[in-house]
Amino acid sequence: MSLKPERGHTYVQWMVALLANTTLLTYGLQAGWISPMTKTLQSESSPTGAALSDNDISLVASMLCLSAMLGVAMFAYIADTYGRRVCIMTIAALQALSWLVKLCTSSFSGLLIARVLCGIPSGGCFNIIPVYVKEISQDNIRGVLGTLLILMQNVGILSMFALGSRLEYHTVLWIAITVPIATVLLMLKAPESPAFLVKKGNIAKAEATVALLRGLEVTDKIVMSEVEMMQNEYSQFKSLPNISFVSIFKQKSWRNGFLLSLTIMSIFSCNGSYAIMTFASAILSSFGVTVSPELQALSFPAVMLLASLLSLFYVERLGRKQILSAAFLVTAGSLVCLATTLLAQQHGWAAPAWLPAAAMVLSLASGVSPVPYIIMSEMFHFQVRAKVLACVVTHAWFMSFTQLAAFGPLSAALGLHSTFFAFAAVNLCGALVSLTLLPETKGKTLEQIEISLRGKHFFR
Repeated sequence: MSLKPERGHTYVQWMVALLANTTLLTYGLQAGWISPMTKTLQSESSPTGAALSDNDISLVASMLCLSAMLGVAMFAYIADTYGRRVCIMTIAALQALSWLVKLCTSSFSGLLIARVLCGIPSGGCFNIIPVYVKEISQDNIRGVLGTLLILMQNVGILSMFALGSRLEYHTVLWIAITVPIATVLLMLKAPESPAFLVKKGNIAKAEATVALLRGLEVTDKIVMSEVEMMQNEYSQFKSLPNISFVSIFKQKSWRNGFLLSLTIMSIFSCNGSYAIMTFASAILSSFGVTVSPELQALSFPAVMLLASLLSLFYVERLGRKQILSAAFLVTAGSLVCLATTLLAQQHGWAAPAWLPAAAMVLSLASGVSPVPYIIMSEMFHFQVRAKVLACVVTHAWFMSFTQLAAFGPLSAALGLHSTFFAFAAVNLCGALVSLTLLPETKGKTLEQIEISLRGKHFFR
């Protein structure tokens, strides 16, 4: 499909989508902050005044995921009540506040508060930004603009790994805080979502916004047709009965889809990738890497960036479940390689210096993927999609918190090799569930997917 419209232009849509996704850039900076800063925070000259223990680092890292659970419902309410633009500005303002807290106080409690403040908007990023981008973009570039979500996240992680490995602690914070501040200021000039304007009954402004985004006149037939379609969709949505979780569980295909989504996201959120990304430098050091583990860790987000682009390219060419199953299997194999290497080192065998780094790169490249989110969005009718996804995403944040909070204590108690073996077992379970229970959604209608979900081999 051509990305060039018959009339008008698309550059305003690109600019607005990129601007909204700078919140994901900031999220990537925050998610990647722990890895390059662990060495500084655990040193004798730690900015906190005392070296942090491994358990302290795990707690600081995991607070982002725990507090993100609060942000899912909160920002959904703000977006639905006050508008997508106001919601995105609120997300960016809280992100800026989290960096400001780190600049103003270097205490351990200050770090925890800052991580909570950056976690809450993180819960809104993955819900609100895709909705806003979808509502401002025309059909032939909607998919391309949707890929910016993971792309900008990985650019943020890569940038933080690069900055954190070379620059002083407070210098990194001053650089990072400029991004959300710029987001807030520039969003003042960004348009509101036309769909939200239609919902509020401001049809004239919705038409003007669509015209601005498409580079057309307000009286153009394309503009009038799009706004009319939005009005029809909203009228249809208002006429539908309110769906509760009780009614979701009474409908077999919805119930099976919901339980299957919870299962897949539980496995995906506990597959070890987030822990490896967060503690990359410390893990490399445990393998005896002495030549700047922080710089070597730069390859991880770089490969994540490449993998996210490749997965988005192949997801429409190969089956969803095949890609997800393969990703789980590759991640499991990489983690087994890491665990075996650690055991071999403990028994006196010197592993090649490149082996642990290569295995970690593979685990991240295959373990961080947008495919589970794509599958979930395709499995449910729009009547229940928002309710189910909000619940599943909140659960996923909790499982990510559990993974990060448990990583340090488990590694200390059982050994890092045992932790990697456990993560490998989780990924093998993911591959098994994907191959045996997950329906293929690529190229299928919603009715065909629901028939598969009602099959006897799914949850009863």
